[in-house]
Amino acid sequence: MIKKKKKVVKKLKKRVVQKKKVVKKKTIRKKLGKKSALKVSKKTTKKVKKTGKKEGVVGAITHYFPHVQAAVIKLKAPLAVGDRIKIKGHTTDFTQVIGSMQIDRVDIASAKPGQEIGLLVTSRVRQHDIVTKV
Repeated sequence: MIKKKKKVVKKLKKRVVQKKKVVKKKTIRKKLGKKSALKVSKKTTKKVKKTGKKEGVVGAITHYFPHVQAAVIKLKAPLAVGDRIKIKGHTTDFTQVIGSMQIDRVDIASAKPGQEIGLLVTSRVRQHDIVTKV
């Protein structure tokens, strides 16, 4: 009996998904016509492809120390003192110039991909915020 119930549930889910797709297509065609509906769908797919790219990503925040206002960054690209970076996240969005970087409490001038560096930041950051070079 358990196997029969699972099969029925799977069939119902497929039908619901198919009905939603059909409804969306019909409403677009009614409002815009067949030709313009095709153009709209092509434009939206192009926008998704453009925004999906992450160009200039230097790394990601792995930890934040609020008392010192320092962040730990796992690097994917080289970074040096004096570079201008942008930190973007769900609630974070600011740019700053790198004043000092450290690895194991030792000041460094530049860092390579794969290293984790400590960086003084001007504002609060959170884990998984993206760091890009500007």
